[in-house]
Amino acid sequence: MEDKKPVNHNIIVEDRKKFTLTGVKDVVSFDEETVCLETFLGRLVIKGDGLHILNFDNKTYDLLGEGKIHALVYTAEEKSGGFLSRIFR
Repeated sequence: MEDKKPVNHNIIVEDRKKFTLTGVKDVVSFDEETVCLETFLGRLVIKGDGLHILNFDNKTYDLLGEGKIHALVYTAEEKSGGFLSRIFR
């Protein structure tokens, strides 16, 4: 069975204390200071204090969390090159 790619990826932040995301494929890692997510538009890192994931539904791709939010950052995934690309950086 193939998962359908959601059309939307949205982030709703309420008073820097609560966050709702759509279009989340996977939770890569999390602790009270960092939540790392894989979304349909790339990797997203949420930085803050006292961060908690309240609910993650991997069928609807929705995530609900809380905590003091300091930053939301999308990171680019590095493509690994061959031997010569590593030498000539």
